Amino acid sequence: MGRHGILSTGGIEKTRELMNVTLGKEKADLALINATILNVYTGELLEDYSVTIKGEWIASVGNDPEDTIGPHTHVIDATGKTIIPGLIDGHTHLVWLYSASEFLRYAMAGGTTTIITEIMEPFYTVGYKGVVDFLASLSDQPIKIFGTVPSMVSISKRARGIPKGVLKKLLTRDDILGLGESYWQTVIQEPEEYLPIFKETLDSGKRLEGHSAGAKGEKLMAYIASGISSCHEPINAEEVLERLRLGMHVMIREGSIRSDLDSISRIKDSGVDLRRLILVTDGIGPEDLLRKGYMEFVVRKAIDCGFDPIHAIQMATINVAEYFFLDGIIGGIAPGKYADIVIIPDLKTIKAEYVISKGKIIAKQGDLLVSARRHTFSDQSLNSIHLSRKFEPADFSLPVEKEATHVSVRVIDQVTDLVTKELILSVPVIQGEIRSDVRKDILKVAAIDRRHVPGKTFVGLIKGFRLRAGAIACSAAWDISDIIVVGENGEDMAGAVNRIYAFQGGVAVCVKGQILAEIPLPIFGIMSDIPIPTIAQRVEEVRRTMQDLGFPFDDPLLTLLTLTTPAIPFLRICEEGLVDLRDGKTLGLLVP
Repeated sequence: MGRHGILSTGGIEKTRELMNVTLGKEKADLALINATILNVYTGELLEDYSVTIKGEWIASVGNDPEDTIGPHTHVIDATGKTIIPGLIDGHTHLVWLYSASEFLRYAMAGGTTTIITEIMEPFYTVGYKGVVDFLASLSDQPIKIFGTVPSMVSISKRARGIPKGVLKKLLTRDDILGLGESYWQTVIQEPEEYLPIFKETLDSGKRLEGHSAGAKGEKLMAYIASGISSCHEPINAEEVLERLRLGMHVMIREGSIRSDLDSISRIKDSGVDLRRLILVTDGIGPEDLLRKGYMEFVVRKAIDCGFDPIHAIQMATINVAEYFFLDGIIGGIAPGKYADIVIIPDLKTIKAEYVISKGKIIAKQGDLLVSARRHTFSDQSLNSIHLSRKFEPADFSLPVEKEATHVSVRVIDQVTDLVTKELILSVPVIQGEIRSDVRKDILKVAAIDRRHVPGKTFVGLIKGFRLRAGAIACSAAWDISDIIVVGENGEDMAGAVNRIYAFQGGVAVCVKGQILAEIPLPIFGIMSDIPIPTIAQRVEEVRRTMQDLGFPFDDPLLTLLTLTTPAIPFLRICEEGLVDLRDGKTLGLLVP
């Protein structure tokens, strides 16, 4: 797909046809008349305007459409209504829980016509072929979906880095817009590994997505100097302003992982230019998707937080398109652009009455008029849990070789739902091994490689999950190819892992040998093609079961899956050991 309008995308004949409609020599296929149009380029509201469309493209925008309308033109009278460009999510993660076709059933009706998603997850678990298979599931859909190449920042040495040849192949694709989020600590610690990847991306004319959570001052500037041009991690107006002043585009998150719009909204009172602000979800779970909607909710929330409606809509349309060099084809309502248009009651009421994508009416009054294409995934993508055998309780034992009554150990201290720190404790040795102690909230945690060295396992200790019994396991750990499991005893840990093995991916909560809650995720071990309401129900069952067992936080899956990511401080786990993100060193359980 070209990025410079109909000529580079549709070719000469399509362009000539569109020009003839604009000149009145041919007739439009679709016309929206008598509307108020939001011109996101100038910030104007243009009253009594009309838009005519030929095929996938906008032919004319003005107040005299008669010459372009013929007897076969489908005319929508939008008197009293407002027309805005189709909404764009500039940063999300579609590789989690649901398939793209299921997600689009609920996302399209609200007015979203373009999505830019990270695609690192299938690369970790299946590799290049998995990424290509996932990208194929996004193609030929009623709306446009783009991806960013995985930068493959991982605490696991085996999972880290993307081969240069693979990077080159992905960067040549029109549906790839840049390199995905690269965590600042790793880039600064290992510039020799990441700067060549960055240069290759920039030389291809594509963007470098950032992840600068916690960076400031000279470290933030060093990170930006590497070519990083955006960040979706700021959580308050001060962090946003610092990044804007340093030339970054800042993405404001309002999704299921973070909800930052309210705290960031004070930026509107600072008097600074907002054209480098972008609204994104960074991922939305099935429950929020069903209850709130998609990008239409985010724009409404921005308006409710006090942003001017025109600015809010710009942050979800033209600002995103300009950042990704897509403004030649999307982001605004103008001749030669894709006909991605939403008809709403007025600027303060972001509720789609019509959604038009690539010139087709895809939704009306909240009802979809088209179906998303369902993709058939490859056998490789559906069989990604590679273990040599079933796990036994003994696989999670922690034997101590030397004779001792107590040993000093490193414990992952789960201080919030996401943030961990290192805790050094003296624990008893019982019959030659270290055991869990629910009275002191000390449980076992293990990371199991399911791809590179199948079955390679590291077992550690964790505090903060507060489980009185049982275990929870999941095959979708962040930034790695591991199964992650936390439990009170080896029997239930093995039971949860073996259930995932049988499913070829998923979530399982096992208590006293019984599976109490589960979610099959056979696609890459991360996604399912079952209906989203069913997934939402299963997620709620996992949450309720875990909280009944004592888990203290709201989202047990998110807390579990982030135990492996280098994105959040600061003690993490992989199949190689514990990793201190402050210096990137891999550590063992025992403290010398």
